[in-house]
Amino acid sequence: MMENVSLQRGSVTAALLVIGDEILSGRTKDKNIGYIAEYLSGIGIDLKEVRVVADDESDVVNAVNALRRRYTYLFTTGGIGPTHDDITADCVAKAFGVSIDVDPRARALLLQRIAEKDLNEARLRMARIPAGANLIINKVSNAPGFRMGNVFVMAGVPSIMQAMLDEVAPTLQTGARMLSESVRADLREGDIGTELGAIAKAHPAVLIGSYPFMDDQARPNTNVVVRARDPAELASAKAAVEAMLARVRAALGMPVTRS
Repeated sequence: MMENVSLQRGSVTAALLVIGDEILSGRTKDKNIGYIAEYLSGIGIDLKEVRVVADDESDVVNAVNALRRRYTYLFTTGGIGPTHDDITADCVAKAFGVSIDVDPRARALLLQRIAEKDLNEARLRMARIPAGANLIINKVSNAPGFRMGNVFVMAGVPSIMQAMLDEVAPTLQTGARMLSESVRADLREGDIGTELGAIAKAHPAVLIGSYPFMDDQARPNTNVVVRARDPAELASAKAAVEAMLARVRAALGMPVTRS
């Protein structure tokens, strides 16, 4: 796959930090990365980096500090449950240099679903929030996430993560929505790699990706995807791609268009 990754000035960027040994071991299959990427793209935020780290304090703290300083927003998933290896809240507190304790607001939310006699030490871990953080409401199970600066700490369970993302989305700064067009090349990726590079260089505000696939007759083929925030830039780049594909097909003695 080839992709031109030129950045646009003023774009709103994000990173995603996936936390958990179970992801790295393969015991749990991540279902959040694709959802978050599509969600953010749809509201005008560019997801620029995804990292997966184990339940190791130093690794999580270092990743939080690196990513929150590099991007507009950092979203984390996983590690805010009731067990001993749920260390995300503590790591975020350490990254920001603040204390962490049971938050009365979070405790009250848990008591809406859990009887006080059942609010044991393990469940209270889900109410431990770094000092100064704002809660992210969880309408699924009431155990909240939280926002600390530009870091949004969310659950790893997909249904809960999605509910939390819906809660925070209205508070986010967003850019212009990314527009996209796809063109079927009817050529192999290697036939057009150099030519696509030239088009990408001529259209620095446009993202151009090539994605090989096998067509319904088991022949190698390529989809070219053109993305931009400006409709005129998008149309210009798409026209350049279509013209280039026609030239290459003609040079190879192939029909200019195929059904």
